[in-house]
Amino acid sequence: MPDQDLRSFLAEYGESHPDDVTTIEAPLSMAEDITAVVWELADRDRHELLRFTNVGDKGTTVVTNMFASRPRIEHMLGAPAGGLHERYEDLAAGAVAPEVLEDGPVLENLIRGEDLDLNALPLLTHFASDSGPYITSGIIVAEDPEMGRGNLSYHRAAVVSRTGLATSLHSRGDLWRMLRGAEARGEPLPVAMVIGAHPLFMLAASARVSVDERDIAGGLFEAPLEVVRTPAYGIRVPASAEYVLEGTIDPADDVAEGPFGEFSGYSSDRSTRDLIEVETILHRNNPLWVDIVGGNSNEHLNLARVPREAEMIRKLRERFATVRAVHYPNSGAHFHCYVAVEQQRAGEARQIMLALLGWDPYLKTVVAVDDDINLTDDSAVLWALATRFQPDRDVFVVDGLPGSPLDPSSSVDGSTARMALDATRGADFDAIPIEISDGAMERARALLDG
Repeated sequence: MPDQDLRSFLAEYGESHPDDVTTIEAPLSMAEDITAVVWELADRDRHELLRFTNVGDKGTTVVTNMFASRPRIEHMLGAPAGGLHERYEDLAAGAVAPEVLEDGPVLENLIRGEDLDLNALPLLTHFASDSGPYITSGIIVAEDPEMGRGNLSYHRAAVVSRTGLATSLHSRGDLWRMLRGAEARGEPLPVAMVIGAHPLFMLAASARVSVDERDIAGGLFEAPLEVVRTPAYGIRVPASAEYVLEGTIDPADDVAEGPFGEFSGYSSDRSTRDLIEVETILHRNNPLWVDIVGGNSNEHLNLARVPREAEMIRKLRERFATVRAVHYPNSGAHFHCYVAVEQQRAGEARQIMLALLGWDPYLKTVVAVDDDINLTDDSAVLWALATRFQPDRDVFVVDGLPGSPLDPSSSVDGSTARMALDATRGADFDAIPIEISDGAMERARALLDG
């Protein structure tokens, strides 16, 4: 059972995996420098956890890139190599309600009234195309009596006044529905935004489930999530969070927000234009600032797609025993999915792709391949398309479906078409792949290494 404190995780991981943590002590600006480091490292195929100890005029410590590596997420979950999805699903199935504590580190400092100024937070600008600084790791916690449960969800946020955060609920998920319920009641919706918590809590917040994601966090921890109640509205938040911003969203408020660099790789100004009026700031002594570099960074994409892949694999295998693997590639920015199938009968791959396109509202394109294809290698999937696929018989399109409003090619309301490409070998496929014997390869390695 892991300690639920982010700082404990950072200490343990730094000790056990020193080569996968990079600390940068050189002074950096609050604008773009951290993003540039992440992008340059990714260009060098490096995705280590990053800790910057001297950011901005106040020398803030910023932690980022925690989820940029799948092996690192396996470590977080205690999963064996290659067992990420199975381990996530096994732990999530053990969901357990939080345990409320009387006190916790996040209550060490409380700021209210005239002392409250959101501009004092270490706000980072990530891209030159952004409208300004953004909070990118903010997890909004809401509790709604009509739904009978709470909800966690990520939402970008920009400071627009001393107490105001402009945010977007463009996902139209549970938080958006809670806000509509508050609107019908004629009242604002109390919320709390968590900035900086243990990575298992952050991973749970990415889940798309019909239960309280705090219960999922308890499953991932294999123990109840330890929470405290916020002072104004009693919202249950992680006891060891670095920051919590507590306030309300008034459905009647409207505030401009964006553009912001989204997972699509484009700057998006599509927004629901909501305003969080912050009443209380809670934070630990000497708080860390946890950042998620936005855009189509490895971390941004992994954080959302690992729970999604695990969910899709579980749902598909419950119905289709021949599904071997599912992968959302970086190149597809949440809109593409590859599925490996050991097809037993004609049309089975099509049925599986229809299920994927129906279950995941973000997907636009699914490619089905045989189980000899490495789904994590785009070139291998493209080779299967080049040699096992015929457009006149192996593609179908469904149009007029709801998609992501952050897809720049979709309609304004986010509707989209979806396409399935069957790149599996058909029954009459008789081509034989080229092959080099193991002995020849061993001799070649010995020759080149010697």
